[in-house]
Parts: sequence; structure tokens; C-alpha cells
Amino acid sequence: MTKTFQVRTYGCQMNVHDSERISGLLTTAGYVPADNPEETPPDLVVFNTCAVRENADNKLYGNLGHAASIKAKNPGMQIAVGGCLAQKDRDTIVQRAPYVDVVFGTHNMGSLPVLLERARVREESQVEILEALETFPSSLPSKRDSVFAAWVSISVGCNNTCSFCIVPSLRGKEKDRRPPDILAEINALVADGVSEVTLLGQNVNSYGVEFGDRQAFSKLLRRCGDVDGLERVRFTSPHPRDFTDDVIAGMAETHNVMPQLHMPLQSGSDRVLKAMRRSYRRSKYLGILERVREALPHAAITTDIIVGFPGETDEDFEQTLEVVRTARFASAFTFQYSPRPGTPAAEMDGQLPKHVIQERYQRLVEEVNAIAWEQNRSLEGTTVELMVCDHDGKKDAQTQRMTGRARDNRLVHFSPGPGDVRPGDIVEVEVTRAAPHHLVADADPLSVRSTRSGDMWQARNGQVTNAVSLGMPKIGAPGVVGSDAL
Repeated sequence: MTKTFQVRTYGCQMNVHDSERISGLLTTAGYVPADNPEETPPDLVVFNTCAVRENADNKLYGNLGHAASIKAKNPGMQIAVGGCLAQKDRDTIVQRAPYVDVVFGTHNMGSLPVLLERARVREESQVEILEALETFPSSLPSKRDSVFAAWVSISVGCNNTCSFCIVPSLRGKEKDRRPPDILAEINALVADGVSEVTLLGQNVNSYGVEFGDRQAFSKLLRRCGDVDGLERVRFTSPHPRDFTDDVIAGMAETHNVMPQLHMPLQSGSDRVLKAMRRSYRRSKYLGILERVREALPHAAITTDIIVGFPGETDEDFEQTLEVVRTARFASAFTFQYSPRPGTPAAEMDGQLPKHVIQERYQRLVEEVNAIAWEQNRSLEGTTVELMVCDHDGKKDAQTQRMTGRARDNRLVHFSPGPGDVRPGDIVEVEVTRAAPHHLVADADPLSVRSTRSGDMWQARNGQVTNAVSLGMPKIGAPGVVGSDAL
């Protein structure tokens, strides 16, 4: 009998991409995605975990306890735990949750099918954690979330030593793929109907460090411009330390590289940045933004900010607010600092009370949202080009709007009009209203361009968007669910 599976994903884009690889591995091994895992328990549940989010371990064990109760009623069901938390807590997961069949790390995803079978035959838990990368993830089969958009890993691991971050110890030192391998994957994806790729790495700007080419990333961006049929290129995440002017030129001069930049700030205080071991200061950061906007005047710049780092004073926090006001981010991912076991910051003096962090966090969010809303309002009455989403949203039952992403990655809810608009198609719309986190276009599209991605979506689904969009999942293909990263 064919076995069914479900992957539950937590954490960053790297984990989302890893879950696509896990799903691809399981599909190749003969498993099929569970159609309705809430009603019919799958034969296998895989938890792809994160060690960065607050209370990540409590969330995992709570979810494992729920899965255990289901497993107890369904003999033969298996549970596997992978990802960063598995890499970190390798020795304790089976102790705390003895019903888990397989624990695997960030470096050996490819072993999962073998470990599952070994656990089944031996009737005992299998724990396999490697300290170094076994197989570069992109060489593994993939079951993508989206028809038209794909992640493409250009590197894994990180050589930075930020005092608040545990990722380098879990993902290892940076390993770079060679450009021909990356471009071969991109060309294969385009041939399969993909029209947008996001180049993925813990620090994409340091790409090339392994083979000694400091301009490897900007060269890769330009090479993406030569891929026929590739309409949009994005990348995440860069690091201000390694961000160079050749990358800015590559973005501005490559037609399909989108005018969007996610540049983590973390703090606007030089003193705090030093304590974080972030090897740049506010002047360098703001200088990068200034040069990006000179080359790409309409670029949307987003960021990450941590509030309440150990020792952060009122003056430090005010400096962060000053940078936010100067930088005028299109949006920001804001985080309240909480200690992560195993990081230097967790042992630092000056850990702040929760109420202080909460108060600063609320002030930051209000400032970020006000600036974002002001920027969005400036786009009312303008024309924007959208790529219609197939995983960010669906046609709303009440308004009948669909969702698309602008070139600068802003989310736009739009009226599809009387025609057939499919995921992956390109539409031009006029923005009629702005909200802090999205734009609205209530009039019919000014134009609709059918794409190969739209053709592929229609061929796979057998009908057009307007007929079935109410049933489209919010994220992921069947079997890839539960991501709190998107």
C-alpha cells in the first residue's frame, strides 16, 4: 500500500526550501502527499524544525505530543524530526519523545528514506546527525511549493559569528555551489515552467569565498539575465559587511533582477552592533542604502531589527529609531530579543526585563508601520506590474480579489476582471488604495499577459484560476504545510 506523508515546516526560507527537498525525496521513495492530514492521519509526519525562533523547543514538543496521540491510534505511523533543532538537540529529542522514529540533521537530509526504513525494520529510533554536509541540498529531488517560483540555493552555512545567532554551529561553515551548477538548475526550472527564482544563502554576498572570487555574486546576477524565459530574480539574505558596489551595479543593469533588497540592520546603535559582532556600523549601512537608491530609485528596501539586545540602553534604542526614520524601510521584520542557549549573547550581562523590551518593540512597530503606510500611500494612482500568486493568496470569497507580487515584492490584492487570470501570469493594475502591509487595485487589470508558468499551472490543475481559486491552499503543495516563515 502506498504510504502518505506530511511535512510541517518552521523557520526561515532555507527551511522552506529544505522541506521541498524532503518532499521530493519522499516522493521519489514512493510516498505520496497526504490529501487531508487533519481527517486522515498520514503514514509519516516530518517536523522540519527551527532553533532560532523563541520557544522553538516548546513548540516542537507540544506538536510532537499531539502527533504521538495520533500515532498511538494508528499503528505503523512514523514521526521524523529534522532541521536545526534536531541538529542542536540530537541527544535529547528521543529521550523526551521516545515515540519519534527518526532524528536527522541539517547535513544529511538525503538519508531520511533509509533511516525511516531502518527504524521500521529494527523497531527502534534512528538518530543520525552529521557534522559536515553530506550532499548539497540542490542535488536532491524537489517537490516545489509553487508552479512559477522556485528557491535556488547558491550556498549553505555561514562564516559569521554574530553573538545572538546559533545558525553557523548548526548549518556549518559556508559551502558554495559552482556557478555552472546553479545556472544549470535555473535553466531546468525555467524549462519546467518557473519564471521567478530566489537565490538563497545564509549570506549571499559572501558567495564565492570558497573559490576565491569576490565578485562571484554580482557575476551570477548578470548571468541570470541571460536565461531566456526567466522573468524575475530575487535573493536573500545579504549581509552589510560583504555588500559591494558591483552587486548594486549588477542589480541595476540586469533586466530581470528585481528592484528589491532585504538588508538586515539588527540595530542602529554602533555600540550594540559591536556587541552583536555585526562587522559594520550605521554609517556604512546607510551608505549602502543611499547607493542602492541612487542606482535603483524605486527599490523597496526591507530589513530585520532586534529590540532589547543585552545592554541596550534607551539611547541605543533611540539610535535604532533614527536609522529607521532615515532608511525609510518598505517593511521590517521586528524581533524581541530572547536568549538562545549556546549563543554568546545568552551569557552576556545586562539582560533586559521583558516589559522594557515589549515597550520598545511596540514603539518600533508603530514607527515602522507608519513609514511603510506612508510609502504605500505614495503609490496610489500608479501602475504596477504583478506576477499572480499561487501560494501567497487566493481569490477572496467576499471581494473576489486575487493576489500578486509587484516587481519590488509588495503584496497587491487586485480584481482579476472578467477574464481568466492564472497563477504565474503577468498583470498590470492601477493602485487604488494602500494599507500598511499591502496595496489594493479594485479596477480591472489594465493588461493581462499569459505566461508559460500560467500555461503550466492550468495544465497541472485542469482548469483556470477563476473556477478553482477558492480551494487553493495558502502555502505549499499538498504534503508541505504549516510554515510559520511566510
